Amino acid sequence: MSDAAIEQEIQAKGLTAPRITPADLEANIVGEYFFTAEDGVKAAFNQQDELTRLTGYHGELQLLTFCVLVLKNGFTVTGESACASPENFDAEIGRKIARQNAVAKVWPLMGYELKQRLHESK
Repeated sequence: MSDAAIEQEIQAKGLTAPRITPADLEANIVGEYFFTAEDGVKAAFNQQDELTRLTGYHGELQLLTFCVLVLKNGFTVTGESACASPENFDAEIGRKIARQNAVAKVWPLMGYELKQRLHESK
């Protein structure tokens, strides 16, 4: 079930207590960055020749996609997507899955923050 479908069900049931919504979560993201492991390794070595000389070239690095989300307070979370079959690799799908996995890590952080505010207001 998608976040949008769950949100629709919550609203339909009139559940109005303080909570984190998908819109709240998205509004908390101020930056997002995508790269493959290959991109990261190439940048770390500044050129392909140096990478190849030190480690050999591993094509599998291009199948691992990372997403880094930057939140309003500067905290960062990461998500990953690894493709097992090179023939199935699609950069756009990899980015979507990596982002989805990063977003899944933001929910509990924002939930904790809300719970703390509710606790402190008692």
